[in-house]
Amino acid sequence: MAGEAFYLLAGVCAIAILVVFILAIRLSYRIEARSPNLINRSGYSRKAMMLHTITNMKVARDPETQAMRRRMNGLLLIVLAGFAIMAAGLHLTRSAG
Repeated sequence: MAGEAFYLLAGVCAIAILVVFILAIRLSYRIEARSPNLINRSGYSRKAMMLHTITNMKVARDPETQAMRRRMNGLLLIVLAGFAIMAAGLHLTRSAG
């Protein structure tokens, strides 16, 4: 019974993590639009340049863009923490029986 409850809770947690990750991707696109060196001028859609925005490579240095970047990094830390919590819960559930 406890294992079933965990898996249900893990499913809800996974959906929440996915929502937070999508928010981080959307924020990354907004940061790219504000940064002259990261603007997509090709006309074709492309993946978010999250590695650039996480590491602050070629990102505009104005305070508002940097605040957006810090918020995106915080969202990604929430995603990472969610995965760690789910992994720990899975480990505890499997080791309990």
